[in-house]
Amino acid sequence: MTADDLRETSAELAGRALELPELARAGTVAAYVSVGSEPGTLALLDALHARGVRVLLPALLPDNDLDWGAYEGEGSLARVQHGGRMALFEPAGERLGPGAVTTADAVLLPGLAVDARGMRLGRGGGSYDRVLARLERAGAHPALVVLLYDSEVVGRVPAEPHDRPVDAVVTPAGVRRFRPAS
Repeated sequence: MTADDLRETSAELAGRALELPELARAGTVAAYVSVGSEPGTLALLDALHARGVRVLLPALLPDNDLDWGAYEGEGSLARVQHGGRMALFEPAGERLGPGAVTTADAVLLPGLAVDARGMRLGRGGGSYDRVLARLERAGAHPALVVLLYDSEVVGRVPAEPHDRPVDAVVTPAGVRRFRPAS
């Protein structure tokens, strides 16, 4: 995709995601800053922030768990190189602890694909598996949403016993729900 294609897709995804009732009424959203060829998230982060939503962004810890910090606009991000892996954009301010995600009304999860059951395929580092387990242990039930390209919604992805389905996937073509909006 060209840079123009990526910007257009990012705007389409933001528009569709902002129409979700789960995001429309959310006071806190845990999200992420897209990297590489992932569907762009900055337009959505900025729109949520402009609405007055508290946006939490992850900071990768050495053990692949995630700490969280508040998003205060694009200037509040720092580019962080994690060893031989790709650089990530993380919140530059105060760290709120791994448990901060349990305060979220909705969690936007990165992924490589989602299948017809709502099972998400991640990058294999286990960071978001830990987030989902933390939410479950805390009895927190935020809406779980993945942002993907249309071609990344597939028939089936591999799933482990600890994997949990997401509630919805947002693509440029629309929203596909796996569980009704609560």
